[in-house]
Amino acid sequence: MAVFDLDGLVYGLGMGGIAVFAISGALEAARKEMDILGFILIGSVTGLGGGTLRDLLLGLAPVYWVRDPLNVGICLGAAVATYFVVPLINSRIRALIWMDALGLSLFCVTGTQIALSQGVAPLIAVCMGVMTATFGGIIRDVLCGVSLVLQGRELYVTAAVAGASAYLGLYLAPVPEALALLGGFAVAFGLRGAAILFGLMLPSYQARDRG
Repeated sequence: MAVFDLDGLVYGLGMGGIAVFAISGALEAARKEMDILGFILIGSVTGLGGGTLRDLLLGLAPVYWVRDPLNVGICLGAAVATYFVVPLINSRIRALIWMDALGLSLFCVTGTQIALSQGVAPLIAVCMGVMTATFGGIIRDVLCGVSLVLQGRELYVTAAVAGASAYLGLYLAPVPEALALLGGFAVAFGLRGAAILFGLMLPSYQARDRG
């Protein structure tokens, strides 16, 4: 009977998250009409930024993409492929939003799982999952002068928190690890997808006129 390979599943989900986040970064580079090196730069920082912050805060050195250069190769390949495919995409902003949603959902659970494997408290693990899922997008937005993450009106960080928390709850239940990962992913992607489709949002702060 085959033994379930949890490390392999987490690795595969992580690689998938890196690829789709790199594509989302490259799509933003396309919207800004950058050259192919711009695609590679924005795609790479988007794909690798969140995990880099997580590893630094957890004291994991060197960070994951230095230990495993395939992570960088995935970013390069995804960004270059997007450069050549993007002229065929009718709605680049919609493609960007959905690739970003997919990357967010993958990274919020893998980031939480990696943090838990380092023995941190559950609350800190959720924080690490949310950072992993959002920080690369924040870097992309800063470099490209947009604000999809911090000022987008639909639920975004909330979806990452929900996905990471759902994974943690299933992990502690406990249920099989693979189901916990997939359950957390489903919660994050379902909530973010519903927010995109139906405009779900939290109420924003409204400053009172003090006269």
